[in-house]
Amino acid sequence: MKTSKFLLLLAAALFSSGILSAANDVPAGYPLKKCVVSGESLGEMGKPVKVTSEGTDVYLCCKSCVKDFNKEPAKYVKMVKDAAPKK
Repeated sequence: MKTSKFLLLLAAALFSSGILSAANDVPAGYPLKKCVVSGESLGEMGKPVKVTSEGTDVYLCCKSCVKDFNKEPAKYVKMVKDAAPKK
């Protein structure tokens, strides 16, 4: 019972702090709300799929988009980097 309460409090803290977005398990700092491959909203087709290329995490709406991502990963990484806030 104590473990359940702890996990519930931990999850609430992560979501409220913005580390994770409750709607779709994408980090709050991720600059896009839509899949770079399909254009579908992230989280609309279940849990988003994270792929990493060139040291950049990219979130896709579903496993079906991974194949297309792998054909042109640099194109999609550029889309994420271009959407990121400039420092």
